Amino acid sequence: MKEFELIARLTRSLPTNDSVIVGSGDDCAVLECGDPQRQLLFKTDAVVEGIHFTNETPPEKIGRKALARALSDIAAMGGTPNAALVTIALPANFSPEFIEKIYSGMNALAAQYSVAIVGGETTTNPERVLISISLTGFVPRGKAVLRSGAKVGDAIFVTGELGGSLAGKHLDFSPRLAEASWLAENFSIHAMMDLSDGLAGDLPHILRASGVGAEMLKSAVPISRAAKDNAKRGDAAKPAFVAALTDGEDFELVFTVASKSAVPVLDAWKKKFPDVKLSCIGKIIAGEGIRMRDKTGIRPFTAHGYVHFS
Repeated sequence: MKEFELIARLTRSLPTNDSVIVGSGDDCAVLECGDPQRQLLFKTDAVVEGIHFTNETPPEKIGRKALARALSDIAAMGGTPNAALVTIALPANFSPEFIEKIYSGMNALAAQYSVAIVGGETTTNPERVLISISLTGFVPRGKAVLRSGAKVGDAIFVTGELGGSLAGKHLDFSPRLAEASWLAENFSIHAMMDLSDGLAGDLPHILRASGVGAEMLKSAVPISRAAKDNAKRGDAAKPAFVAALTDGEDFELVFTVASKSAVPVLDAWKKKFPDVKLSCIGKIIAGEGIRMRDKTGIRPFTAHGYVHFS
C-alpha cells in the first residue's frame, strides 16, 4: 500500500468537533480559536534519519530542516507561525552534544520567524533519530488558502526553481512565509500548497481537491542549476526536466489565480521579490490529471513525485 492510499484509508472516519473548519487533506488544519479576527492553523511534520537526512548531515541543519518543513506548510495556507512543540526520538547511544546542536539550528530558525518553542517530548527509537514538529499559526478569519479552490482557466504559478534539492537546498531552503502572506493579502489566490514531494506529486493534490485538470508548458518549468548540472555530469538517472518535477523537497509554492490576474501578479512580484523567481507554468483545465505541452504537441504526463512506502 502506497502513502496516499494509506492516508485515504485512515482518514475516512476521523472524529471531529465544532472547532474544525478544515480537517485532514490540506497543508494545515484550520480551527476556531475564539478570536473574531483570525483562525488557528495546526500542522505536524517529521524528519527521519536515513530518509530526510543522513548521519553525516550537520546537526544544526537537521534541526533547521525539521522546523522549516512545518513552516513551509503554514506559508502554503497564507498564515503566520506562532508556537511549536518538538518530539525527538533517539537511539540509546545518542550524543548530548549532537542533540544540542540540532536544537541550536532549530532555535535559530524559530527566532528568525518569531516562533516560540514551548516544549515537547523525548523518547527512544532504535538505531536512528526522528524529530516530529507540531506547529500552530494564525490566518485572518476566512482567508486560509486551501488546495480546493482552483478554477478552470486559472493560471498556475510556481516560485523559485525546481529539482536537484539533494545538492543542498533541502537543508537550506527558506520557507516562503513572506511571499505567501503577501500573495494572500494582495491577490485572490484560488489554491496553494508547498512542494515537498515534487511538482508532479503535489500539483495533483490541488487538481483532485478542486475537481480539475492542468495543462503545463514544458518550456516554462523553472529548472534549477543543480538539476541541470546533475544531468550534464550523468549523476542523475533522469533528465533535468523530469528531475525538476519529481525530485521533491523543493519547498517552493505552487498556486493558482484567475487568468486576468496573471500579469498583475508577475509585475507586482518582480518589484516586491526581485531575487525570487516566479514562473507561470500552465493553466487549469476541465477534466483530470496533467497534460504536458511542448513543441511537438500535448500528451498526458504520468510521472510522479516522491512517495513513501512505494
